[in-house]
Amino acid sequence: MDISQQIAQYIITGLTIGAIYALVAIGFNIIHNATGIVNFAQCEFISLGGMFMYTLVVPLKVKLFIAFFISMAAVALIGALIERGPIRHARSKEIIILIFLTIGISEVLRGTAQEVWGTDNVGVPAFSGESPIHLPGGAAIVPQHIWIFAITVLIVLMLHYFFKRTLMGKAMRATAVNRQAAMLVGIPVNRMVLLSFAFSGGLGAVAGMIIAPISTTSYDTGIMLGLKGFAAAILGGYGNFAGAILGGTILGLMESLGAGLISSQYKDAIAFFVLLLVLFLKPEGILGYGESEKV
Repeated sequence: MDISQQIAQYIITGLTIGAIYALVAIGFNIIHNATGIVNFAQCEFISLGGMFMYTLVVPLKVKLFIAFFISMAAVALIGALIERGPIRHARSKEIIILIFLTIGISEVLRGTAQEVWGTDNVGVPAFSGESPIHLPGGAAIVPQHIWIFAITVLIVLMLHYFFKRTLMGKAMRATAVNRQAAMLVGIPVNRMVLLSFAFSGGLGAVAGMIIAPISTTSYDTGIMLGLKGFAAAILGGYGNFAGAILGGTILGLMESLGAGLISSQYKDAIAFFVLLLVLFLKPEGILGYGESEKV
């Protein structure tokens, strides 16, 4: 395989992982826009999605399609319970306190997952065949990559329609723009925040499930994926919907090309180098304008 074929392969891999980062970044943004906090429990939503999927498909022999939606709903419910319990009833509403609270919740979820599933990496079957599809130019793509692209695009389109066209979506946007004003016009703000946590949980679960057939999954898979998704959100402009997609794509491509052309041992470092660089040079992100644009 010559250098052009290698680069084409790295680009395909980068776009695949970039789609995962974009989904995670959107999950971070939805909660940030509704509450102003960074929800570090987002990392565990990814792990839980993959592990629920594994449990249903492998030991319990549930059909993959059904297991996908059950797992997504289960993690969305966990997200809603987190908001309904510790977040809503926290004695302090200081943003920094709530952020530390999400870190504590993340540790509890990870510890519980470790007790339930152990520490082994487990595999999830691919959504369809595993034979690679050879593209013009020598690159190849496995069917799971196509599933990742298709599901990510579908979710982005559905979220765009929801936030732009539905009454509930518009209510969530109004809550994001001005919580007090939304409350004054009769929008049930607490319900909108609850929905934001449920949406975020569902998105994290989807990210964990669609990447699991490629990279396996475990109780702590979400830590690195979540932190890179957070870096993608910062890169694109924290709180900005389009920025999450752009940031995830750029970060995925940089990581894949850097690992392939330089060294794979720098793969994880690239995301955090980019994060630090953006925070120093353009802290509002690529599509940010001083304050991040709301969803």
